[in-house]
Amino acid sequence: MPGTNLTREEAQERARLLTVDSYEIALDLSGAQEGGTFRSSTTVRFAASETHGTFIDLVAPTVREIVLNGVRLDPEVCFQDSRIALDGVVEGGNELLVVADCAYTNTGEGLHRFVDPVDEQAYLYTQFEVPDARRVFANFEQPDLKASFQFTVTAPAGWTVISNSPTPEPRDGVWRFAPTPRISSYITALIVGPYHSVHSSWEGEVEGERRSVPLGVYCRPSLAEYLDSEALFEVTRQGFDWFQAQFDYPYPFAKYDQLFVPEFNAGAMENAGAVTIRDQYVFRSKVTDASYEARAETILHELAHMWFGDLVTMEWWNDLWLNESFATYTSIACQADAAGSRWPHSWTTFANQMKTWAYRQDQLPSTHPIMADIRDLDDVRVNFDGITYAKGASVLKQLVAYVGREEFFRGVQRYFKRHAWGNTRLSDLLSALEETSGRDLRTWSKLWLETAGINVLRPELETDGAGVITRFAIRQEAPDLPAGATGTATLRPHRVAVAAYELEGGRLVRTDRLELDVDGELTEVPEWSGRRRPAVLLLNDDDLSYAKVRLDPESLACVVRHLGDFTDSLPRALCWASAWDMTRDAELPTREYLELVLSGIGKESDIGVVQTLIRQTKLALELYSAPEWREEGLARWSEAAREQLLAAVPGSDHQLAWARGLAATARSEEQLGLLEGLLDGSRTVEGLAVDTDLRWGLLQRLVAVGRAGEAEIAAELERDATAAGERNAATARAAMPTPEAKAAAWDAVVERDTLPNAVQEAVIVGFTQPGQRELLAPYTERYFAALKKVWEERSHEMAQQIVVGLYPTAQVSPELLEVTDAWLDAAVPSPALRRLVSEARAGVERALRAQRADAAAG
Repeated sequence: MPGTNLTREEAQERARLLTVDSYEIALDLSGAQEGGTFRSSTTVRFAASETHGTFIDLVAPTVREIVLNGVRLDPEVCFQDSRIALDGVVEGGNELLVVADCAYTNTGEGLHRFVDPVDEQAYLYTQFEVPDARRVFANFEQPDLKASFQFTVTAPAGWTVISNSPTPEPRDGVWRFAPTPRISSYITALIVGPYHSVHSSWEGEVEGERRSVPLGVYCRPSLAEYLDSEALFEVTRQGFDWFQAQFDYPYPFAKYDQLFVPEFNAGAMENAGAVTIRDQYVFRSKVTDASYEARAETILHELAHMWFGDLVTMEWWNDLWLNESFATYTSIACQADAAGSRWPHSWTTFANQMKTWAYRQDQLPSTHPIMADIRDLDDVRVNFDGITYAKGASVLKQLVAYVGREEFFRGVQRYFKRHAWGNTRLSDLLSALEETSGRDLRTWSKLWLETAGINVLRPELETDGAGVITRFAIRQEAPDLPAGATGTATLRPHRVAVAAYELEGGRLVRTDRLELDVDGELTEVPEWSGRRRPAVLLLNDDDLSYAKVRLDPESLACVVRHLGDFTDSLPRALCWASAWDMTRDAELPTREYLELVLSGIGKESDIGVVQTLIRQTKLALELYSAPEWREEGLARWSEAAREQLLAAVPGSDHQLAWARGLAATARSEEQLGLLEGLLDGSRTVEGLAVDTDLRWGLLQRLVAVGRAGEAEIAAELERDATAAGERNAATARAAMPTPEAKAAAWDAVVERDTLPNAVQEAVIVGFTQPGQRELLAPYTERYFAALKKVWEERSHEMAQQIVVGLYPTAQVSPELLEVTDAWLDAAVPSPALRRLVSEARAGVERALRAQRADAAAG
């Protein structure tokens, strides 16, 4: 039985047989305030190349009517396993009517329904990627069967209905939208409820003509006071200007709405002309500039998808990576280059965060080629990973350096014009790039996109007695793939820059730079012979290539002393990333990583790097330090956080980052007393705004260490009686260090199936406190006992939260590896479930190696 799965072969056969013309979808959402189910009526017109049986997709509690070419079909016979069998398809034109009762969800899939505790109103939005449009209307759920979609929606009076087409004036509570252009089902959208909105427009010249595109931003009324719409419009307009100039193709839809919606599982979704974004990006409290940068990148990422993904769409999910990598690469490039951008150093953030994610993912047993073999929908659901987004974007950045930036974008322009409103494969883009660059990309594609794993670049340096370089080469290594991964290690061609840095006035300044191709095991660099060796010789300067980079001993010694002294943020980020990677690889003991961070973080000006270092240092101490030394290391780190907080410039981003860092790790009487004082107002730190979100962070730490409890949680929730307050309270209650609190949290998440997605996630975060290992130890056995049932009975999003979030990562031990292996052998899990558990297991294996290295250093 296929369940809700769909194989690539089934999709190919259906695409061979069918051409879909249009959908007319009528949804009765008049009962949305009460919930339950809603009536869905779909008329789809399609052509078939031959008389043949096929099926249409639908996930619904009840199917009431099926009429194919005027013939009524029996739902009891035809509707099984999320499919409606269509045995009366004729060659040529066909018309199908499906009437069903579909269900609202609280999982963030299909048509999600949320009730705001502030106004007690329901708010709806759809999320259809990968295969969840079928939860709302019957359709041929695959990206290459594009069609026109026309929605008619009945909704309560006073509500707003937004879709891909411009919102019409309702008549008697009915909104009838104009048909869309030909698009894929997964980027259709409906957002329904009493949303607050602000409107503006983008004005510009496209192809010699003035054009105006209506812009809108939406959120719940309870968030309206925090909606900084002008800042959102500013970033959006910058994206419109930059993308249309680079793509040489006008924005392809009639309007552009951005809707900040509640309980959203991802960052955002590129619905054509109606982008949904998690409403945590409407900031209720003070945040650092790094948060605004992340929000801007998300906005630009989704806007880029309007061309790459929506206008031109992948044929099958094999090219999901290209869809996401292109949007990631171009969003960062836009931030770096667009006129008036606040974030010209966005490539620093990319190196600091995205590539670190990619390097981690590429060293798991589930590592895979960038162009993954997506056999079915179960494969693609777990493939929204660091390779699909971050490694792919890194390789695209290298491709731009390889073919030339101007040639790259000329190829992209040709690609859009050639394939507008159609479906493509990777080969279509590469062909266009070959035409504009003159490069043969077949070998490049095979080595970079069709192989897995990561390369390591090391300098080989020889000098004479006077410190003059007599030989310099770059050695490339291809470490074996992790156990369980498929494929073989591969040496690849790299376009890299090598730079020399010298200490001048206490600062590390770049004095020379050479860009070259690295290929094979050893690449000699004769250009550097005869030069005096610099203080630091940095491979992959400007972060052109995707590779782990190591420093020679003299450069490493200088970096350890002066990492914070680089004048530019990007080389600092590259060195910080290398140090973190060495720590994870057990090449740098955790206690030495701590010393490096303590010596350099005070000089780090990039707030995004500071926040990453705060997070990584705590993680390293919790998982990678020798258990017998862990508490000493954590004590040093938490005291450093207190000192940095008190020494930070009042009101600065650094001050806020350190306040949050201390709230995550405070342990001494003095530190916890400071948290208590900040929370009750008896202590102040000049310039520090103890606002709503920071208050919750302070309280959650006090609860986790037993210094606060239910009374304090209830009081804080009364102060913040919002959906965010409810989630924070759920985290705090699950973090309480008592058996009763842990049992209640476990029961709510695992034994019952009633929590909304966002609340379930919040409970999991509170439950898995790394400082409560003994209290959580009994749940290892219960986790494996419940795992398969959870996976089989919950929706994908809800099950994945549990599988990943509740894996007992903090119980690092050989015994946990044995228990995991025994379960993997006995349970015979599906490939997707096996992948998630194997990835978690690999984290424990890595932690054990790092702990041994740290113990040896002690």
